[in-house]
Amino acid sequence: MKLASKSVLIVVASAAVILSGCSKKPARPDPSATAFGPQSGGGGLNPTDVPTTADANSALTARDPNIIEDANTIRGLLQPVYFDFDRSAVKAAERPKLQAAKDYLAKNPQYRLLVEGHCDWRGTSEYNLALGDHRANAAKKYLLSIGVSADKIETLSKGSEEAVKNADDATAAKDRRDELVVLKK
Repeated sequence: MKLASKSVLIVVASAAVILSGCSKKPARPDPSATAFGPQSGGGGLNPTDVPTTADANSALTARDPNIIEDANTIRGLLQPVYFDFDRSAVKAAERPKLQAAKDYLAKNPQYRLLVEGHCDWRGTSEYNLALGDHRANAAKKYLLSIGVSADKIETLSKGSEEAVKNADDATAAKDRRDELVVLKK
């Protein structure tokens, strides 16, 4: 009888340990509760209309209705920098976009730059936040290497918060990016 009680106790204790070890995936924050609010990181641009290779002169877009400007930021003025799947290295073909950002800051010294790191829908929230951070910091490191002052650059990881869920490969590729947001203040 004592042996049966011990066996039941061991089974119940084991089940409790196993069940307490399972955790739920953390909930994503409501965009309206974040520092930047509900606006999209895409700045109103259709990523299919943005070339992924460009020379330094074409990396700045003309002022158009797709540029979103408010009291503190300008989104869509500078082209996003795209990344390969699960990578954070800035590709050579994407560097002219960062050069254009440097040139813009040189002509407009009153502004700063926010580099927002984004990921596609694959992976956990935690992993994608870390990868977004690596992407934003890789762009920052490159900007520093070409002469942009550190006090002119901020980074933020948005991970996969704004990614299209269960997207096909072409759509997911457009979610793997750094958005270059001009900060006015």
